[in-house]
Order: sequence, then structure tokens, then C-alpha cells
Amino acid sequence: MKTERLKRDEMIEKNLGLVHACANRFRGRGVEYDDLFQAGCVGLVKAAEGFDETLGYNFSTYAFPVILGEIKRIFRDSGTIKIGRALKEKIRLANKLREDFLTENGYEPTISEMAKLMDTDVMSAAQVLCASMPIISLTMQDDEESRQLDVPVSPPDEEISEKLALEQTMETLEEKERQLIELRYFKGMTQSKTAQILGISQVQVSRKEKKILLKMRNSLI
Repeated sequence: MKTERLKRDEMIEKNLGLVHACANRFRGRGVEYDDLFQAGCVGLVKAAEGFDETLGYNFSTYAFPVILGEIKRIFRDSGTIKIGRALKEKIRLANKLREDFLTENGYEPTISEMAKLMDTDVMSAAQVLCASMPIISLTMQDDEESRQLDVPVSPPDEEISEKLALEQTMETLEEKERQLIELRYFKGMTQSKTAQILGISQVQVSRKEKKILLKMRNSLI
């Protein structure tokens, strides 16, 4: 049990960059970056809890849509988020510990450092820190008037055209090439798992994958 928890904690720490990458995709759409990152962290924690490595997927492949789903939830939900009394106490403690650490050391503590200060595991610390971030409302009100934020989204025709271009490019590939790309990027298989299915070595998968991606990139330009 302890080993599984350590694995989850390690996955969370190593994939915070993925949360930033996902949050960056929604910059400039009417929601503060910190709120996007907070939601992404919630998704990352959920992904770490639900990940099953025996399925042969990369964790990042599994976590990516979960993180995106939590970020998109900000734009879908218009209600407020209720936080229980116990969690509020943890948030207050976390904020005080963070401020004390910052004053003493001159830099923001990492999630691992916060976990040690809070005497808990990384995953629990991440959940508390995510919950401590302020949430903005899509309907804002000031002293003068109420106003609703407009959340811009990509036009549907742009998404459709990109999907069609990708499908057309996939059709130009040879059967083995198309199978490799489908296994790697549509089914999220690791290079090792893909190699087993195709009956080739992992090194061959890596080399073929680079060549195929370059071929597809040139076709899409």
C-alpha cells in the first residue's frame, strides 16, 4: 500500500509540467492562469489515483484528457464550489506553513516540501493546495454593475478542418505505418507494448515513429 502511494506521489510530482502545458492551452479565455492550473492539478491527482499501469499505457497519455477535463469544467460550471470545515482548516494551516516557509527560505515550497510541513503525503498536499486557490465566477459583479465574462472558444469549423487534414494524412501512410501511429497516439501504447504487437524491437519502433511523424508533418505543412 505504501509503495503504491509513493508511486502516485512520484507520478504527480513528475507530471506537474503536463498540467502547465494543458493550462497554457486555455490562456486568454477569460480565466486566470492560476485557476486553470488549480483545476489541472485536481485532474492530475484523479489520474494518479485511477491509473492502471498493467494496461500498457503511458501515465501522461492517461492523465492528459483527465487534466483537460477538469480545466474545461471551469468553463462549464457556473455554480460555486463548497468547501467543508475540515478542508478549510487544512487550507488555513497550509497557507500559514507556506508563508512561514517563504519568509524563512526566500522561495515558494514545492509540493513535496509542503507535504513534509503538513505531515502528509504528496497527493493529499496537492489536493489541499489546489483547493486553496481562489475560484473566479464567470459572472462578475463590481460596485457599479454586474457583467458576465465571455469565454472565447475555438470555432468548430477550425477543429473539423484539422481533424479532416489528419485523417487524410493517415490515409497516405502504409498499413504498418498507420498501425504504429494508431497504437502509439490513438491507443496510447508505450513503445515497448507497440513493439510486442508489431513483432519488432523497441528501437525499431522509435526509429520508424520519428520517420513517420516527419512524413506526416511535411504533409500537413
